[in-house]
Amino acid sequence: MLALAAPILVFGLVIFVHELGHFMAAKLTGVYAPRFSIGFGPALFRKRRGETEYVLAVLPLGGYVRMASRHDAEAALLEGGSEEGSTLKPGDVGYDPDAMMPFGPKPIPEHRWFESKGLPARLFIMVAGVVMNVVLAWAVFVVINLRYGEPVVPSRVIGSVEVVPGAPALAALQKGDTILQVNGAPVRNWNQVAEQFASSKGDTVAIVTNRANVRVPVGGAGQPTANDVFAAIDVQLPPVIGDIVPGSPAAKAGLQAGDSIASIGGVPLLGWSDLLERVSASAGTELRFEIVRAGKLVPFALRPESTTVRDAVTKQPRVVGRIGAYNASITAREPMPFGRSLTAGVEQTWGMGGRIVDVVRGLLTREVALNQLGGPIAISRASVAAAKSGLEALLGLIAMLSVNVAVLNLLPIPILDGGQILLNIAEAAKGAPFSMRTREYILRVGLVVILMIFVLSTFNDLKALLSRVFAHA
Repeated sequence: MLALAAPILVFGLVIFVHELGHFMAAKLTGVYAPRFSIGFGPALFRKRRGETEYVLAVLPLGGYVRMASRHDAEAALLEGGSEEGSTLKPGDVGYDPDAMMPFGPKPIPEHRWFESKGLPARLFIMVAGVVMNVVLAWAVFVVINLRYGEPVVPSRVIGSVEVVPGAPALAALQKGDTILQVNGAPVRNWNQVAEQFASSKGDTVAIVTNRANVRVPVGGAGQPTANDVFAAIDVQLPPVIGDIVPGSPAAKAGLQAGDSIASIGGVPLLGWSDLLERVSASAGTELRFEIVRAGKLVPFALRPESTTVRDAVTKQPRVVGRIGAYNASITAREPMPFGRSLTAGVEQTWGMGGRIVDVVRGLLTREVALNQLGGPIAISRASVAAAKSGLEALLGLIAMLSVNVAVLNLLPIPILDGGQILLNIAEAAKGAPFSMRTREYILRVGLVVILMIFVLSTFNDLKALLSRVFAHA
């Protein structure tokens, strides 16, 4: 039941909210919307209220809105179901002699068609779904913040330091140092360290540790920014695995969440940063791990796979080794006031959107491997895992998927909102609509692109699923 209910709740809610945005915008602008459907396929329940029929269909994974459009066949495909030939006739169940088509004989007034509206109104309708997804993510983050508080990293200990160009003073910081102050302000955890760097406004960042006072010039010619300096300093985290990526070298080798990595190649690890350094520098090279599991020392052999990433400091792509393991969380919780939860929700939504944009950009520039793209099976598995982990994880997944849907729908691909927005702007600039043949070609291109993405993501899902099956066989 969980495997069935969790994906329906998560993905269904996200898509439903998206379509609700289009529906509300259509109503506000006066566009006739004869149907709002929750789900796809045969109807389980249908009821007309006013001029709209509300439908609950067999497959409740999202929904669609039908709007009066001159491009009926295209709009039907875009909105998830065709209304062609569905106009009711006298004697049919639901026929209303006083209703507009398709429920009755009355024609749809000219001013109620989608194409009759000006460009601003059409753009408003098309972007409303994305806006609703952003609002949903923000609202979910606010609920998480109020219910569970702010996650903080209670450590102030430095795990690693990278001396970036233009900041030789960073060499005075060492692994194991404890940060006491940043720019004269005392800090109690790593979150406060990050906040002080982000709010730094001078031409120098002053860092006080238990060993030394370090002043790093920033913002000048050839000098890094305060954010670059912070990115060069990592917090000390224990070398304990929190999660494993399916199909990754770590998964294939048999590593598990909760394993503590004692050494690599016989060299003890003091923290997670030591693990990252060894693995990053060993792409394609077999490493000997010693893992503490249930109080016993267990040997493993792993070969990190080569992955191209963008360096957080230099912003340049570089090839590193990755084993597909995430560190265990050491965060603690502190209560978050209501006002702060609202602004933090904005920051979290914006930050997640930025990370998703970076992933999309990485896929286009080959900096992110295409095998990282997940599809419906991955979403289902993530939904079930989140539901098992608790309400906070489930809410977090809803927020993440909602931002995903918002960002991906803005891609300039025909049949997505972004492609439709560009198409309408192009028609406005042209001064006339494109021909039906041109629209058909554009639609076909969009369908091919979406189909390719779906096939690739599903292939990745099946490959990861089979890897897990054979790994446990």
